[in-house]
Amino acid sequence: MFCPKCGAQVEDGVKVCPTCGENLEAKTEDVSAKVAELTNTADLTATFDPNDIQNNKVMAILAYLSWLVLIPLFAAKDSPFARFHVKQGLLLAICEIIVAVVFGILTSILGGVFVLWLIFTLIQAVCNIIFFVLSIMGIINAAQGKAKELPIIGKLKILDNVIK
Repeated sequence: MFCPKCGAQVEDGVKVCPTCGENLEAKTEDVSAKVAELTNTADLTATFDPNDIQNNKVMAILAYLSWLVLIPLFAAKDSPFARFHVKQGLLLAICEIIVAVVFGILTSILGGVFVLWLIFTLIQAVCNIIFFVLSIMGIINAAQGKAKELPIIGKLKILDNVIK
């Protein structure tokens, strides 16, 4: 472990940096609290029929696999559980497309300035990792029969009027 203030190497379990006196315990708790707050999203599982959940888990999982979201969109349109996950998966796919187009344009424009091109390429890579993690979280929730909103984008309700 390294001290976030001075960068000195510190043994695991040490609460105060021996080099600069930085309180290391508070930093760990702050990060853990922020991660817990970010991933603590609304769980709407109780509002769905258990039979619907059991019968449509596979369709819900497909909703998080990029354009395979179209399969449950049409094949399980009568399932509220599948529709919930279709909305989440479709929103994730739309965000992926927007990021890809925006960063594709920016990297094309800034291709002549290597440093800026590299920065935007790295930011896009981080966004892609975040999208991948969100997809995995959605798949896990669907496989467990949970109707839990995705962190960051789950609260967006732009598709509620489109997919009913």
